[in-house]
Amino acid sequence: MSGAATPAPPPPVTARPSNPFSVEAAKNYWQNIRSGDLGPLPIILGLILIALIFQSLNENFLTSRNLLNLVVQMAGITTIAIGVVFVLLLGEIDLSISYTSAVSAVLMTELLLDDFPWWAAIGIALIAAAGIGLVIGVIVTKFKVPSFVVTLAGFLGLNGVVLLLIGSGGTVVIQDDVVIGIANEFLADVWGWVIAVVGVGAYAISQILLHRRRKAAGVSHKAPLLIGLQVVGLAALAAITVSLFNDDRGFPVVGLIVLVLLIALTWVADRTTFGRHVYAVGGNEEAARRAGINTDMIKIKVFMLSSALAGAGGIILASRLRSVDTAAGGGSLLLLSIAAAVIGGTSLFGGRGRVIHAFYGALIIVGVENGMGLLGLSAGVRFVVTALVLLAAVVVDALSRRGRMISGRA
Repeated sequence: MSGAATPAPPPPVTARPSNPFSVEAAKNYWQNIRSGDLGPLPIILGLILIALIFQSLNENFLTSRNLLNLVVQMAGITTIAIGVVFVLLLGEIDLSISYTSAVSAVLMTELLLDDFPWWAAIGIALIAAAGIGLVIGVIVTKFKVPSFVVTLAGFLGLNGVVLLLIGSGGTVVIQDDVVIGIANEFLADVWGWVIAVVGVGAYAISQILLHRRRKAAGVSHKAPLLIGLQVVGLAALAAITVSLFNDDRGFPVVGLIVLVLLIALTWVADRTTFGRHVYAVGGNEEAARRAGINTDMIKIKVFMLSSALAGAGGIILASRLRSVDTAAGGGSLLLLSIAAAVIGGTSLFGGRGRVIHAFYGALIIVGVENGMGLLGLSAGVRFVVTALVLLAAVVVDALSRRGRMISGRA
């Protein structure tokens, strides 16, 4: 007697590429927006609005010279804000970054006066900045003191350190050509195109490799057509940017430095175990601890990274001014650095944010400041407008978080 026929196994399930032009994709995108997942939409709308308003009020806003000045002006804040993004991902805060940047810049300048080579002066200054972050991280984690209190103490204490380092001199002029060139040198026209080609090529290769990995793993992946459109769009943006820069002084050295930092730290956040642990701790610290993650060490490393980037930002700002003085680190630097990360899209509640958000936020913050400067508006008006922009970003973040909680996506 023959046995029952064995049923044929079901066909293997293969992931299909997503079609960005389908009705289903449009519905999913609209559903994401309704549930609070706005993505870069507020940033794009904000940048378009800023460009339209200030160009209509002053025709010099979108000129090559002003846009190049904008990149140089935002470089220091962007660098500091990248570190802020990592701290906010943990759900923590660092109020010491402005004077950490000042200590780093003043220390570098003093070492240059003592005939240290530029690379040694910068290296020692960055190590000192990272050391400040180490102290903050240890106090926060080992003594369980809120980061707000610890970094507020750092804000006050480091202000005193700046005054002690400078002494009665008032202003110390930087005389090293390499350090001055960080924010004041521009590359020859051909190098701008080289940077654009290498950058677009690297992005295209990374997207192709990611597509292959996700397809091999049988998970959802982008359609090749969408990848192609993104690469073409980036290439067009890069070509326009380089053309504008070359119409004036060329690609700024400091712009290249910030670009490298953005790419490198995006890789750290998205592709390394450390980055994944940062998101895990920020999303749910107790769950991360139970999963075997050394949450204290992650926090210490993040505070060190934030302080080191603050030190790098301080050096960039000092290079742009060609000097340091007793006012270094003061004014609105702390406000603008934290605001840049938040306005760019990093959540104040931890666990949500990307390194590129520092760039987005700095672009909006400095764009508004630059536009108001062209219009000759007073400092009081600038502070009020900046505060309103920050408040709007925080409200959007809160509404998005509430929408995600209601939809179960938080």
